[in-house]
Amino acid sequence: MTLTKKQIERQDFVDNSIFELINDLLPSDKKIDWDIELIANVRETIRKEALGKSSIADEKGFYPFIKIYG
Repeated sequence: MTLTKKQIERQDFVDNSIFELINDLLPSDKKIDWDIELIANVRETIRKEALGKSSIADEKGFYPFIKIYG
C-alpha cells in the first residue's frame, strides 16, 4: 500500500507550513534549517490539540499516513 499523489502533496503542505510558521515566529535574524524531527513534534502537538478537541478533520485528513504493522 502506498500514499496517493494527493496524500503526499498534503504531507508536504503540512510539513512546509509548519517549517514556515516556526521561522516566521523566530526573530527576523534567526532561522532554523529543515529539521523533520522538530517539524514532526510540532505536527503531533497540532494533531493532538486541534483534532483531539474538535471534529474539524480526521487524523488521516490532516496528515495522511500508512500504518505499518511489524
